[in-house]
Amino acid sequence: MESLLTDRLATLSHPQRLAVFRLLMRRFPDALPAGEIAMVLAFKPSTASVYLAALTQAGLITQQREGVRLLYAVNLTAAQEVVSGLFLDCCRGRADLCPPSVSNPLAGGPPMTTRKFNVLFLCTGNSARSIFAEALLRDLAGDRFTAFSAGTAPRAQPNPIALEMLRAKGHDIAELRSKNLTAFQGPDAPVMDFVFTVCDHAANEECPTWPGQPISGHWGLPDPVKATGTEAERRLAFQECYGGLRNRLAAFTALPFAELDRAALQKRVDAIGTAYIKDN
Repeated sequence: MESLLTDRLATLSHPQRLAVFRLLMRRFPDALPAGEIAMVLAFKPSTASVYLAALTQAGLITQQREGVRLLYAVNLTAAQEVVSGLFLDCCRGRADLCPPSVSNPLAGGPPMTTRKFNVLFLCTGNSARSIFAEALLRDLAGDRFTAFSAGTAPRAQPNPIALEMLRAKGHDIAELRSKNLTAFQGPDAPVMDFVFTVCDHAANEECPTWPGQPISGHWGLPDPVKATGTEAERRLAFQECYGGLRNRLAAFTALPFAELDRAALQKRVDAIGTAYIKDN
């Protein structure tokens, strides 16, 4: 077991291999094709293949074939074994030596049923997808959730078609505006309980660690702003995006939060993203 731990640590000690591993961790439970991994990390395809082969051999990631493509995902069990080997085995789980999230992953913070949850939705432009999600959650369960949205490279303002659609569906759009992610990363920002990325680009970016260790989820949807074709086809793209997010948020707000610990809740959040992939 110790030999396996040292082999895995040696594999992760290479900065580029670690970058691949961290990308796949951010996208878990998604499996990504080698081409997308190479594109996101600006690697040559041949270079990415070498790194992926090393991580696969060490058992840190898994490989599966889908048609002509090879898809890669984090081996979460192996990742947990690395953390366990470093902290729980080496320091015997001592609270004064182990990080709190390792020695007791459920420690800290009040029970999740005693307060409203803060939820942040992230996409690139914060002009359609995350704006939809903010408005939907506010109206679906505003008594239990405080909804926010932001972009990693926000547009000057929300997309006019998105706002028109929200208004037509009865949502209040008065307070909706495009905001930069940095507005939620300062010392005075609200502490988030959940952070959802609703586009692949935002999920692929390496953001700073969020205070309070919020539960995160990736519910990627195509950007309707980039839709082409006739006006009817473009509006259909917005409608499909809105419908996909509404399905996810209806399932999310229906979760039995009082019965779920953090680990179980994280699994449910991940499952919602994959169960409704047909809406993509």
